[in-house]
Amino acid sequence: MNLRPEEISSVIKDEIRKYSTEFEVANVGTVIQVADGIARVHGLEKAMQGELLEFPHEVYGMVMNLEEDNVGAVLLGDAANINEGDIVKTTGRVATVPVGDAMRGRVVNALGQPIDGKGPIKTDKIRPIERVASGVISRKSVDTPLQTGIKAIDSMVPEDSVS
Repeated sequence: MNLRPEEISSVIKDEIRKYSTEFEVANVGTVIQVADGIARVHGLEKAMQGELLEFPHEVYGMVMNLEEDNVGAVLLGDAANINEGDIVKTTGRVATVPVGDAMRGRVVNALGQPIDGKGPIKTDKIRPIERVASGVISRKSVDTPLQTGIKAIDSMVPEDSVS
């Protein structure tokens, strides 16, 4: 076999041009306990309060408790498929839900994803799930009595006490 150096160098140059690297850096942890819709995860040192975590089987969780050696997360999906030893990844984003007129009349899960079979929700506005409520002084005062339409409830709350 007769190889010429020019051919070898052109093949190497072509391979170098085609070469691309895509690194995925992820903060990964391991489930150490699952009970009552709460998962304890070890190894997520860089997790943020309120951050979404990605569990196996397309289940998400929201970080609620940051401790020295583990993270407590509320599971926002079926916890039956989550087991000790499962791998968990941080998403790098705080839990948000879509907002706006497109949400009217829709049935959504805890992440704001539609579960009513009417297709995707088309809105470009989002808000974090956890946010500070407006102050009591800046809120409008109650000036209309509560009328639920259920006689048993409406008869227990006198109209005079509401205003």
